[in-house]
Amino acid sequence: MSTGLIVLIIVIVVAVYFGMAYNTFITLKNRVKEAWSDIEVQMKRRYDLIPNLVETVKGYAAHESGTLEKVIQARNMAMAQHGSMKEVAQSENILTGALKSLFALKESYPDLKANQNFLELQRELRDTEDKLQAARRFYNGNVMNLNNKVEMFPSNIIAGMFHFEKAEFFELAEGEQEARQAVKVKF
Repeated sequence: MSTGLIVLIIVIVVAVYFGMAYNTFITLKNRVKEAWSDIEVQMKRRYDLIPNLVETVKGYAAHESGTLEKVIQARNMAMAQHGSMKEVAQSENILTGALKSLFALKESYPDLKANQNFLELQRELRDTEDKLQAARRFYNGNVMNLNNKVEMFPSNIIAGMFHFEKAEFFELAEGEQEARQAVKVKF
């Protein structure tokens, strides 16, 4: 085998590797985008349920307007947040805390506990919270795959050449212990 043929084979192998690695990065980047879109869908569903829940509670707890206003403010702040992953996570954690205070009202209002609209909204919100948690795990798994590829040799060379960057995990901030627990909506 001539030296020229060996060099040609090596060049072809390297070119094929670069093409495959580049396509892998594109796939991983798109999976992260898709996973984030899944989180946004669940957050939107959550945002849409909250006004109905607040209206149902208003009828039973008219003098609890401070709690209801905090829930609406937290919802509006979370809906408006389009910053970094950390900022979105912080606003979501504030909303989770506000929802917990709303559900704590049920203990003071026995009629509210029996209201079918309230019970159905709680079930829907619990279902949404479960789906949101699963979407966050899916997102973080895709972020981990992308980040590993960006950092590991030899794919890190290709990542640097084509400016592929690590993505941010969806994480809770330190000290937000209350938000580490899912909203409990049981009676």
